[in-house]
Amino acid sequence: MLYYREYLKDPSLEWVTFIHGAGGNSNTWFKQMKEYKKHFNVLLIDLRGHGKSSEITWNKGDTFVDVATEVIHILDHLKLRSSHFIGISLGTIIIQTIAQKYPERMDSMILGGAIIKLNIRTKFLITLGDISKYFIPYMWLYRFLAWIIMPKSNHLESRVAFVNQAKKMCQKEFIRWFTLTKALNPLLNRLQNNFNEIPTLFVMGEEDYLFLPSVKKLVEENQTLSFRCIKDSGHVCNIDQPKQFNEVTIGYIYETCKTRA
Repeated sequence: MLYYREYLKDPSLEWVTFIHGAGGNSNTWFKQMKEYKKHFNVLLIDLRGHGKSSEITWNKGDTFVDVATEVIHILDHLKLRSSHFIGISLGTIIIQTIAQKYPERMDSMILGGAIIKLNIRTKFLITLGDISKYFIPYMWLYRFLAWIIMPKSNHLESRVAFVNQAKKMCQKEFIRWFTLTKALNPLLNRLQNNFNEIPTLFVMGEEDYLFLPSVKKLVEENQTLSFRCIKDSGHVCNIDQPKQFNEVTIGYIYETCKTRA
């Protein structure tokens, strides 16, 4: 079973589950915990190959569905009927997969630095990484990718945080996760076809130049989706601008609870 930490404030309160991005772990959410623990019960999870779930083994042919199912197993273990889900970067793909496979377990989804489509630049980066992953030390490649995705000086803390957490991964695990990205666009296209009427909020940094344009286009085409853009922030907006991120996301969860009631 994946490693997890739970913070139970009151059994009557809503649960919020946080899903980190590639190379990170549950510590990625350190700037959210103080505020979130005031309002909700909180569940933090380390995905396979990350943090304290580094010993979880892969089987040939495993996909994002298998990773999503491991997350649901934690909810089953804790006897949680459902949860609000918050993800960042690659974690948003896990959450979107859960929304497709287990929609009844999801009260809402908040997708920060969401990846919903790979443009020409991101495809090039993935191809470059795929070609070089076996002969270039993975941390060189990860640092390069982190700099490409989070290039500005005000993204430095986010960049350093993810690089430091990625150091805890081994090259074998990095390659396994990277391999999943090769067929990502067909998966993402399927995920965008139906949100199963789950309340959905996209939270994007205004400087997330790789992924923001496709999210804006999707939200314009689907009026049921909510969208907030955070100023002076890049891809990892929960670290770049935690105060804004917390206010927006906590407010959205309360809003969805009122609508559901």
